[in-house]
Amino acid sequence: MELSPHDLAMAMAEILLNKKAIDVQVLRIGDLSVLADYFVICTGSSSTQVKSLAEEVESRLSERGIEPHHIEGHRSTSWILLDYSSVVLHVFYQESREFYRLEHMWADAEKLDLSALGRA
Repeated sequence: MELSPHDLAMAMAEILLNKKAIDVQVLRIGDLSVLADYFVICTGSSSTQVKSLAEEVESRLSERGIEPHHIEGHRSTSWILLDYSSVVLHVFYQESREFYRLEHMWADAEKLDLSALGRA
């Protein structure tokens, strides 16, 4: 099933929140860049959780017939990137998130409200 970029980003955020990701953010960057329409950014509390969060999103979206076009960092425990073309997911370990500061680099991006997303 094809999802709009907004719906895909929100689906990712909900999966991450339900999996206890830390500080989940969805940034609408489409007006600022040709890279993607949205960045979804989150933090895992351990290297194991970083991998688990990325795998959960990939698995749950794959069940819906949605596959990433590119994956970076699967062997890494500090930053895993799943590129779904219109939406790019960044799963960080805390130190890496603080180092790369994507939210700061994309400070002009609209930050979506995730308060309506429940935690299962």
